[in-house]
Amino acid sequence: MPAHEESSNPLVREREHLAASRAALRAMREDVQALDIRDVTANWVNAAVLQSQIDDRVKALADLAHTPLFFGRLDYVHAVGAGKADDASRGVAPGAPAGGGGGRGEGERFYIGRRHVHDAHGDPMVIDWRAPVSQPFYQASRNNPLGVDHRRRFGYTGGELTAYEDEHLTDPTETERTSKLLQAEIERPRVGPMRDIVATIQPEQDEIVRSGLGGTVCVQGGPGTGKTAVGLHRVAYLLYAHRERLARTGTLVIGPNRSFLHYIEQVLPALGELEVGQATVEDLVAARCEVRGTDDAAAAVVKGDARMAEVLRRAIRSHVTPPVEPVVVVRGSRRWRVPAYEVEEMAGELLARDMRYGAAHEALPQRIAHAVLVRMEEAGEAPDDRVQNAVARNPAVKAAVKAVWPAVDPAKLVLRLLTDAEFLAAHAEGLLTADEQKQILMTRPARSVKSARWTAADAVLIDEASDLVTRTHSLGHVVVDEAQDLSPMQYRAVGRRCSTGSATVLGDLAQGTTPWSTRSWEQALFHLGKTDAVVEELTAGFRVPREVIAYASRLLPAIAPGLAPVESVREAPGSLAVREVAAAELDAAVVAACEESLRQEGSVGLIAADARVPALSAALAAAGHACLSPGEETTAASRLTLVPASLAKGLEYDYVVLDDPAAVVDGEPDERTGLRRLYVSLTRAVSGLVVLHAAPLPEQLA
Repeated sequence: MPAHEESSNPLVREREHLAASRAALRAMREDVQALDIRDVTANWVNAAVLQSQIDDRVKALADLAHTPLFFGRLDYVHAVGAGKADDASRGVAPGAPAGGGGGRGEGERFYIGRRHVHDAHGDPMVIDWRAPVSQPFYQASRNNPLGVDHRRRFGYTGGELTAYEDEHLTDPTETERTSKLLQAEIERPRVGPMRDIVATIQPEQDEIVRSGLGGTVCVQGGPGTGKTAVGLHRVAYLLYAHRERLARTGTLVIGPNRSFLHYIEQVLPALGELEVGQATVEDLVAARCEVRGTDDAAAAVVKGDARMAEVLRRAIRSHVTPPVEPVVVVRGSRRWRVPAYEVEEMAGELLARDMRYGAAHEALPQRIAHAVLVRMEEAGEAPDDRVQNAVARNPAVKAAVKAVWPAVDPAKLVLRLLTDAEFLAAHAEGLLTADEQKQILMTRPARSVKSARWTAADAVLIDEASDLVTRTHSLGHVVVDEAQDLSPMQYRAVGRRCSTGSATVLGDLAQGTTPWSTRSWEQALFHLGKTDAVVEELTAGFRVPREVIAYASRLLPAIAPGLAPVESVREAPGSLAVREVAAAELDAAVVAACEESLRQEGSVGLIAADARVPALSAALAAAGHACLSPGEETTAASRLTLVPASLAKGLEYDYVVLDDPAAVVDGEPDERTGLRRLYVSLTRAVSGLVVLHAAPLPEQLA
């Protein structure tokens, strides 16, 4: 409708549009459900594929009762443009009138929401937030209104539209102010899994979200800057903009642990995207072996070092040995001889090309067969490709290939490296020191691959060796979150999954809590194989209150010198409390603080050193409080989660009670890692943080 047509009761009119949009979405879903495919498929296979696509479409069109269908509105000063070509470029149905049912008069109006909704005539009622026409909702400002007269934000309570707020971007008399609805949405109590931030995306976040598929983006972001949400929304945007390509090549989100993945798993479905896989790095390499053992920190650091890739490469190539006899192929009454030196030259050429070991193993018999065919032709015969293939399968050729270029089992190769000191020394010379070699040798050598007590780092080594033999399948796009905790070898494992695609790398160098955590994004991107990636930094915090992030940032000089602290946009007086209690009263004080937090609205997380979890669990149970484990979904009836500090990363709660910071630091192998773990634990709160301690606080917090 033209922007000047306004009801005397705008809230009623907006509610009417919401009701009509929901009805239109239901009609769209019913239309898909009513499709009859019996007469349009040639066979049962096509029918099954088409039915699966229809089922996915039905799921994507679900109207989530507590999820606002639209969250904003744009009213333009003048018509955005006319014509089918312009409509298509803006993400509007070709030839459709302006969103909201209006014409192309003085201005246009578009409702911005999580997905596209059209009425029975095909006219758009809600525009997908990813469409080009929606971008001004995030980017328009008073300095650059992008043709927008005013922007409206909507407030919801339990799925019901209850408020709206306007910004008149072209009115010079209106003063600029912080959006109260935007602030309320950011601070809305968190019960349940992580939710999308589509209504609150900021301009700098929007630029990252809409960056192209062709390049890799690395996002450095401190606590509360929204880097995880930005990464997930970028996936949703790329699927919108490049759906056909990514449908063929696939997308994957990689998280640090299962609790984290469970926490974020509802974000993409809420945006209508159902086909994105989720995994940990351990999941990626799980098929290579059964992980039953653990490494000490020193061994894990060496196994995760990029030098191990060259050790593996040398070990695999060592299986290639020069032939000692010629290859003699008998066909009928003729004998065809290929000298040993010629076979050695063939093997040398394949080594020089640095092909995958398995591909070269397949190519060598064809090379030998071709040499035989050349001799046949010189003798006046006229062999064809069928003869060459037959020669390649000849027993003499097979025997020669087995001797010169034998097949290699990746797991057996890694097992030999980790159990045979001489074999390891031969291929680690000049790469690993003698002490480093001793650190990774198994103390109890296994007799077979199945009996070995493989560790998580071993599985990554086997994955590397497997890729040296056979190329790993590449996806179109991979998102890796909490990337600062990956080892160089883990980066390589992730990089193999997007070698022909792109990636979104998310992390915070200050939150690296593994002994091998990365020290710079340049190093990480090198190991990932994406040296041309663009590194973006998010420094504006929206989640953690200013008082809390300022307190936690006291640790930065010790854990990440030179890293800029997060500047929170949210002031919340009284959001931080630090209390010292007697050691004998600590458990009771923690329980009391949890009860105090539970009197507020929203989720509560009790974070403690892993060793303290059993005692606190018992204290809570004695007081009659049941608690959830990390990743379990909070509900109105169950809002308290007991979180080991080792699993706190990536999670967030409205209120956090932090037990004994010194114990969190002491629970790690070194002070730097312990302080980083503490930094993570201090920055999980959205509305309030209570720190309780009996032991003295780390001096960096004083």
